[in-house]
Amino acid sequence: MLIKKAEFVKSYSVVSKLEDYKMPEVAIVGRSNVGKSSLINMLVHHNKLAKTSATPGRTRLVNYFRINDAFMLVDLPGYGFAKASQEEIAKWGEMIENYLKNSKNLKHVLLLVDSRIEPTAKDIQMMNWLYYYNISCTVVATKADKLTKSEIAKNKKTIASTLKVGVHNVIMTSSDKRIGEDELLARLEQFI
Repeated sequence: MLIKKAEFVKSYSVVSKLEDYKMPEVAIVGRSNVGKSSLINMLVHHNKLAKTSATPGRTRLVNYFRINDAFMLVDLPGYGFAKASQEEIAKWGEMIENYLKNSKNLKHVLLLVDSRIEPTAKDIQMMNWLYYYNISCTVVATKADKLTKSEIAKNKKTIASTLKVGVHNVIMTSSDKRIGEDELLARLEQFI
C-alpha cells in the first residue's frame, strides 16, 4: 500500500460522541511514550500530522486520521506512565475500552510496545483484553534502531513469547530509520 493522502479529521474526548465515518478503522494502542504519533507520521510521510512529545501521556483524546480516503487510523490515549492525575488516567483507560468494545468499523488494532524491553504488565493486560474480545491485532515493536541485529531477533522472540503471538505477528519498527514501514503497510492493507 502507498499512502498518498493523510489528514487529521477530529479529536474526541468522549467515546459516546464518536461519529460513524463509514470507513474501516485501524486503532493504535500502546503505553504512553511508546511512539504512537511518531509511527503515524512515519507511515504517512508527514512528520507533523500527529503531534509528538517527549512527555509521556500527551495523547489524551481519541484522534481520527483519514488515510487515502479509504480508512481511518485512530490514535487512542496511551496507557501506563503519564504526568496526569489517577482520575484522568482512569478516564483514558475507559475511553480505550469503550472505543475498542463499541466501534462498529474497527477492523484491526496495532498494539505498540517498546522493542528494547520486555512487554509490561499493562501491555500483557491489553493483549489479553484484545484476545478476550476477539479483536484482530498486530504487535508493533517500536524504536528498533536502538538495537543491534542480534538484539532485534532476540527481542522479537521475547515479545512474541510474552504476548503469546507468533513471531510473524510482531513487526519491528523505527520511525527515525523507517524500519518496518513496508511490512506494516502491507499488513494494514489486509484489513482495509
